[in-house]
Amino acid sequence: MDARALFGLSILGSLVSCTVISALYVWPWLQSVERDRALTLLTAPHMFLRFIGLSFLVTGVVSPSLPSQFAVPAAYGDFAAGVLAIIATAALARRARWATASVWAFNLWGAADLLNAFYQGARVQIQPGSLGAGFLLITAIVPLLLTSHFLIFRLLVKRATLTSRDTTLKVAGRAAPGLVDTTSDI
Repeated sequence: MDARALFGLSILGSLVSCTVISALYVWPWLQSVERDRALTLLTAPHMFLRFIGLSFLVTGVVSPSLPSQFAVPAAYGDFAAGVLAIIATAALARRARWATASVWAFNLWGAADLLNAFYQGARVQIQPGSLGAGFLLITAIVPLLLTSHFLIFRLLVKRATLTSRDTTLKVAGRAAPGLVDTTSDI
């Protein structure tokens, strides 16, 4: 089988596996955890894992034939995502007023960076062998990171939806059964 086909199957298999585990175990559990704690648990691993992307710039870890059109934006995009993950995690831990905004910024950047890396890799037709040890990063870690970005988006959107619904119900003068009143400051 062609090396690029094996590469694609590896990525797809990891992404499907991460999605199944998330749907069966992670998402149900996250719904029972306080929102900021859940966001912290999903954001914090990016503080470590995103800096590994700098390895795309290290000859010996990757082949000198790895196209710089892929390696440079992927490496520095990951670096920026790691810095944003540190800021978001610290903001969540300190319960800063801007914590949610920092999570949105991190998550938008981080997800866009990973999707852009896939696009750029396909555009320059990366040969999987040129990735060297970076092959494992893309086939094992990136699907996990993408899945966590999706879960973070779900938590952020779910919270925004509940807050809007709570506000509507409170303004209408009705209590929402089973919902916590998050609008007492309105």
